Amino acid sequence: MNWLEIAVHVPHEGIDMVSNIFEELGAGGVVIEDPALISRYIAANIWDHYEFPEEVLNRPMPVVKAYLPDNVDLEDKLASIQIRLAELPLENLPRVETIRVAEEDWATSWMAYYKPVEIGKKLAVKPSWEDYSPPPGRLVLELDPGMAFGCGNHPTTTMCMEFLEDIVQGGETVADVGTGTGILAITAAKLGAAKVFAVDLDQVAVDIARENIGLNEVQGQVDVCQGNLLDKVEGPLDIVIANIIANVIILLAPDVSGIIRPGGYFITSGIIRFRAEEVKEKLEQAGFIVLATREDGEWVSYLSTLEG
Repeated sequence: MNWLEIAVHVPHEGIDMVSNIFEELGAGGVVIEDPALISRYIAANIWDHYEFPEEVLNRPMPVVKAYLPDNVDLEDKLASIQIRLAELPLENLPRVETIRVAEEDWATSWMAYYKPVEIGKKLAVKPSWEDYSPPPGRLVLELDPGMAFGCGNHPTTTMCMEFLEDIVQGGETVADVGTGTGILAITAAKLGAAKVFAVDLDQVAVDIARENIGLNEVQGQVDVCQGNLLDKVEGPLDIVIANIIANVIILLAPDVSGIIRPGGYFITSGIIRFRAEEVKEKLEQAGFIVLATREDGEWVSYLSTLEG
């Protein structure tokens, strides 16, 4: 199968908006080439400038890329992207470039833009092909993300990881709904959860998550399977993680309240800011109390608990 790389040149304030468009159209993940962010990491001696092409370092504005399969749905998705980009509250219409990518190039063309990233107080995510020497006290998650799933540096993911740092004490039973690479399931296991159910509807994601679970040697704690939301998960659970989109979180909330222990935690992310209040209202209707909110750009995450 061939793929279409869609590159949207957008000012910094539009990065999250464009990412949300891609995610809602089923891209699964995006690549963000932000020259300002890259320069900041280079200045901090975390990344080296020679690892990036000059055209990326000198680009006047960020680029958000996604990859869609070249199939019968492609033209409709492209038309939808153009319509939604035109509706964004930006001064200028984002510029779009597309290029077809062969299967053999698709598998490696994105790898240069994933680097080790430290998250929260004690976590770090390292792509499997990168060298990284963690400072004392950092738990390292090693990932081979696969083309469309990213490597843990998107705000929706990092906010979930920070919430897990706050609440995992050891011995918990956890479900990660829409696991993708398995990064949040692996995070929970590394922090001490006793049993983690990782579920995704996409078989490609399941295969990638299974590889990463093995890479991190947590297969004794994490079970991964293909499934629709919680339909293959048995409770009671101490923690449920849903880093998805607002519509799915709203749909999922009543089911989570029926499978989670009183006092258990529900971490929700992938919520675009303009829908955050709607999601919070639906969580409360399902019996949850929102304990904490994290915000990063246009994204919002909630930590909720079930009323006893």
